[in-house]
Amino acid sequence: MNGNEAIRTLAHALVDQEKARVIIPPERPGPGHWFGGGNMSRGPEGALYLVGRYRNYGDSRTGLGKGERGKELAVFRSTDEGESFVKILSFSRERLESGTEAVLSIEGSHLLFHERGVTLFLSTEKDRPYPAEVADHRKPGTGVWTIDRMDAPALDALGDARVRPFIASTDPEHLHVKDPFAVIIGERACVGYCTHPFTWASSNTAFHPDEARPVGSERGEAGVRIADWKGQKLDVFPRGPVWDVAAARVTCYAPLPAVGSLSKRPGRILVFYDGAECLRQLDQHLSAVKRPRGYSCEEIGGLAVAEADSPFSPQRISTRGAEFVSPWGTGCSRYVDVCFTDTWAYATWQQSQEDQSQPLVMNRLSMDEVTRILR
Repeated sequence: MNGNEAIRTLAHALVDQEKARVIIPPERPGPGHWFGGGNMSRGPEGALYLVGRYRNYGDSRTGLGKGERGKELAVFRSTDEGESFVKILSFSRERLESGTEAVLSIEGSHLLFHERGVTLFLSTEKDRPYPAEVADHRKPGTGVWTIDRMDAPALDALGDARVRPFIASTDPEHLHVKDPFAVIIGERACVGYCTHPFTWASSNTAFHPDEARPVGSERGEAGVRIADWKGQKLDVFPRGPVWDVAAARVTCYAPLPAVGSLSKRPGRILVFYDGAECLRQLDQHLSAVKRPRGYSCEEIGGLAVAEADSPFSPQRISTRGAEFVSPWGTGCSRYVDVCFTDTWAYATWQQSQEDQSQPLVMNRLSMDEVTRILR
């Protein structure tokens, strides 16, 4: 098989809807309840770490008073290669406030180990005003998504780390920023994230422009305003032509090991993203083909590939239909993350269940099997 066929085969072997098992259930069953939106990483001592947020039902269209929504950010540890996970850190909304603005909800996060220790990138919805020219579009009880960071010399010190602003925006076209994910490309640490306009009309993907700065280095207390950026990389992954025309939110860049068919072409990167055809669930024609369309909070999964020498130009593999769809519930399959270690390749994602909750599920492949597929 050619390179993209091998990559697609590997991606489906990892994100196997039938083989996956629940590793972190939501607090409650039913629609609107889930755990996820984070990543898995291996710590310097060899243990696996998971970060994500618990979300309970709420409806942002009518303000946050209609439910708890994102209420807790948590870190779990596994010392048995992913067989079991134990919660070791928990952050409430109040703990994640970085100034005078109240945190209304917790969204996506990413845990990154590096030479200086560990960084937790996190996104929250804060009680802050909209820019004056679009102020009347702000719904009562809602705010603006921004991205913060917490830095510590070691994970056991992260609980006491200060929350510092990282990325915020005053640009109405990219007002809300959230769901950070980090990737090491060569010696560069790049941070990708999702953007929304002031109308919340879509999900788009951007990258932090200062990708050459080592993660863990000091940054200004005021964060970064998108409107002031020089050479910013916004909308690096345009929404697609068919099933992902309403949303294209990248959730994971996973550099592939240089094995099998990739040994002669190192530097390829698996790119997973969440797509949707519409913003709200739509009734389908009774005589039409029935298919999951994906919609806000119930997105379905896509696949792309990028090259290390041009990482901000990923090429879409999933063109005419979604790649990853849960066989249960709404079909939702989103926030895929892949972690390669010396012995295993782990995939985690939020997967819709029969009761329409979204637990975090996991599947893993041995690296011998990864090599066999890529051969």
